[in-house]
Amino acid sequence: MPKLYSSSDIVKVLQKRGFVYISQKGSHVKLRKTGNPTLTVIVPAGRKEIPSGTFKSILRQASLSQDDFGQKPASR
Repeated sequence: MPKLYSSSDIVKVLQKRGFVYISQKGSHVKLRKTGNPTLTVIVPAGRKEIPSGTFKSILRQASLSQDDFGQKPASR
């Protein structure tokens, strides 16, 4: 079974990859990376575990692979 990431884990990794927090509306966070092309990613906020299909969609939006996420961060 694939590793499940929390919303905060995903946002932290995206920010390390150059994405910048733009806004939050309701239960979704918008992050953007400028460049050619400009990438915008929407991440569900406040979720302990993001479903694998949603995670794969976030990866596609961000033009990243699962390898870019590396090891799952340790829980605090």
